[in-house]
Amino acid sequence: MAEKGIDMLRRLLGDDRAIEIRNAWAKLSPDFAHYVTTFIAGEIWSRPHLDLRTRSLVTIAGLAALNRPNALRLNIEMALNNGAKKEEILEALLQMAPYAGFPACWEGLLIANEVFKSKGSGSK
Repeated sequence: MAEKGIDMLRRLLGDDRAIEIRNAWAKLSPDFAHYVTTFIAGEIWSRPHLDLRTRSLVTIAGLAALNRPNALRLNIEMALNNGAKKEEILEALLQMAPYAGFPACWEGLLIANEVFKSKGSGSK
C-alpha cells in the first residue's frame, strides 16, 4: 500500500516535491509520514468517484473551513498540479465565506495568493 501512496504523491506534487514533503513529514514523525502516504494518498486520494481536480477543490474548501494553513497551502499547490484554475480555487474559498465565516475565507485567500505568487500565477 505504501507504493500506491507514493505513486499518488508523485502524481499530486511531482517527483521532487513529493520526496521533499515526505521527508519533511518523516522528520516530524515516521509514523505520520506512513499514515499520510498509505491512508490519505494511497486510499483516499486514489478512490475512483472524483477526479483529482474536484477532490482538490473539495479538500481546499474543507481545510479553509477548518483553518489548517499548512495543509491548505500544500493542497492549493496540488490543486494547481491537478488542473484546477486559479479562479476555481478562489471560488472554492469564496464559497466558504457564508458557511465557515469570512475570516476563514480571508485566511484561505491570503494563503492562495502566497501560493499563486510562488508558482508564478500572480495575484488577483
